[in-house]
Amino acid sequence: MHILNVAATCVGTRSLGPGLRAVVWVQGCPFSCRECVAPEWIPDRPARQVDVPTLAGELLTQDVAGLTFSGGEPMVQAAGLAALARTVRAERDVSLICFTGYTLPRLRSRPPGPGVADLLAEVDVLIDGRYVAARDNGRGLRGSTNQVVHHLTDRLAGSGYDFENRTRSVEIRLGDGDMALVGVPPPGLLATLDRVFDAAVTALATQEPGNSPTAARSAEH
Repeated sequence: MHILNVAATCVGTRSLGPGLRAVVWVQGCPFSCRECVAPEWIPDRPARQVDVPTLAGELLTQDVAGLTFSGGEPMVQAAGLAALARTVRAERDVSLICFTGYTLPRLRSRPPGPGVADLLAEVDVLIDGRYVAARDNGRGLRGSTNQVVHHLTDRLAGSGYDFENRTRSVEIRLGDGDMALVGVPPPGLLATLDRVFDAAVTALATQEPGNSPTAARSAEH
């Protein structure tokens, strides 16, 4: 049985692809892209260990029409994610978008681990290449213009969803002491949110003497 090392999930978002989607962010990435939006998910360390059937059941709790895999680097857990896609699709016909820091030619010629070909066989749209902050034009589902949108199937090619030039949308989700941003943020948004969030935490601490609130912001893409 495949066990996935999962950094976070989100069920029911419209900010990471067409329609209502469920998103899986895996823990661990071999790259260290400058200005990565989720640096806490780079280390190869245990996060949430979950088996494929359990995770598939969680992703199907809403009427989602698609899956999006990101991270972290999905290709380092390709075999498990391929199994997850197959398990979900056995219950519901969903589309699949996957982000990766590897290029598609590299994945096909020198896959970084087992299961890469199996995962690519499940993916409808692959967004490949490392994030380059200097080439972030603030548009589209890709983070920077060097990244390439590959339609590996025709499933979403005629959907009308502009992967490269659409206006970006993000969702801010508040939890118990943290704030998660779901989507591909435009340049400058994370720094602005950090300032606002830090100011709010400081204000709460000032209003409630003796209370030491803790907070963290994670950016999920």
